[in-house]
Amino acid sequence: MKFLPLFLALCMASQTVVASELPDLGEVSQTAFTAADEARVGNEIMRDIYADPQYYDDPELIEYLNNLGYRLVASSSENRRAFRFFVLKDPTLNAFALPGGFIGVHTGLIEAAQSESELAGVLGHEIAHVTQHHLARMIESQKQGIVPSLAALALAILAARSNPQMATAAIATVQAGTIQQQLNFSRDNEREADRIGMQIMSGAGFDPNAMSSFFERLQKDSRLYENNAPAYLRTHPLTSQRIADIQNRAANLPTKQVPDSLDFQLLRAKLKVQDGSADQAMKAANAALVDGRYNNVTAARYGLVAALLRDQQYSRAGQEMQKLRALNSTSPLIDTLAARLKLASGDSAGALKLYRDARERFPGYRPLLYANADALLQVHQGAAALKLVEAAITLYPDDYRLQLLLARGYAQQGKEFMSHKAQADAYFYQGQLDAAIEQLRLALKSKDGDFYQSSIAEARLKQWLAIEKPSKP
Repeated sequence: MKFLPLFLALCMASQTVVASELPDLGEVSQTAFTAADEARVGNEIMRDIYADPQYYDDPELIEYLNNLGYRLVASSSENRRAFRFFVLKDPTLNAFALPGGFIGVHTGLIEAAQSESELAGVLGHEIAHVTQHHLARMIESQKQGIVPSLAALALAILAARSNPQMATAAIATVQAGTIQQQLNFSRDNEREADRIGMQIMSGAGFDPNAMSSFFERLQKDSRLYENNAPAYLRTHPLTSQRIADIQNRAANLPTKQVPDSLDFQLLRAKLKVQDGSADQAMKAANAALVDGRYNNVTAARYGLVAALLRDQQYSRAGQEMQKLRALNSTSPLIDTLAARLKLASGDSAGALKLYRDARERFPGYRPLLYANADALLQVHQGAAALKLVEAAITLYPDDYRLQLLLARGYAQQGKEFMSHKAQADAYFYQGQLDAAIEQLRLALKSKDGDFYQSSIAEARLKQWLAIEKPSKP
């Protein structure tokens, strides 16, 4: 059914459960909706999200978020479960859990978090929604027939994420009481996620008081919005009692003074200078430094260099980069920014040397590899790019970014078959099966693949067509 994936995403935020009986409820619910079911539905939802213009495919931010997420998952009750954290370019404050362990975060929420512990608190809360099987419990409730229109609910899901006016219009098409129940997490589920999420973040070494400080600030800000409250509050009902409960739980845990990681500060600065026009971003970043309005001088200078690069002020950006380097802060994000600036300034040799040196310092950091390969392709060194990417893809064969780089590299080498095949694999790993099939057919039509390559491609095409056929309406 076309709307089922979207409907299930929304249903992560529904149904009341008594927190004191969580283990028994979890066991019952899993019999109705298996882990395989969750993975299948989650992958279908992510297929649409990958194609959404708001999907924020920033390797540095996604790498950071997944590292932070898995640090939290390691202290949860399901530390062997697969999770995937992703970002949507959206100024609203929101985060949400999907079936299959997918957790999305809006850029607006990352910018609004005043500490890494606050962001960890939100992620811990969403992880708890997954580990406590809230979706599976809802599925069991759906057997009672409480939802009248999946299509209307699907529309409401998309609208409610960041636009309350659109959500209101969608809600009007179905029974208001039922929709409202589906659009908001139940209070019991929220309290449960707060409790488990706080245990998760504290166990991972973060300050448990940060969860209550972030939610309390949200509640205060919501009074200024009237009927246009932040998206997070529309999907996660927040009450004074809930905040008091969080504060009481935090009081029973050890107080921690946890410094933010440098990458957290750098990525917040990076996001901020991408807001508005390039000129506005540059002026705002410069003013913050001049006025001393920053928490971390390295991040403030990083933000200014990024803003100047965006505004194509390469000479001044180079001067500011020297000041940033003088702070002796170490991060692959700083090295990547320096290399990007060199490349934009026309110093391709200098840029490639910076990338080589940085990859030696941070050998397991894939965003550096992506950026290095991209730079090689920009200066038409396709053979060198292919050598770099082909070595990495043996370790990460399902990395669609590497497949896209392969496609570009083969195209530069005039290898049409291999280029289309790599593009097909990239689409496949993003869940875009129709596009993958089209690219594989183009590869077979190109005629420059040898017999062995063509045979493998034909077998893969048959396999993909078999997958596609049952999914067609």
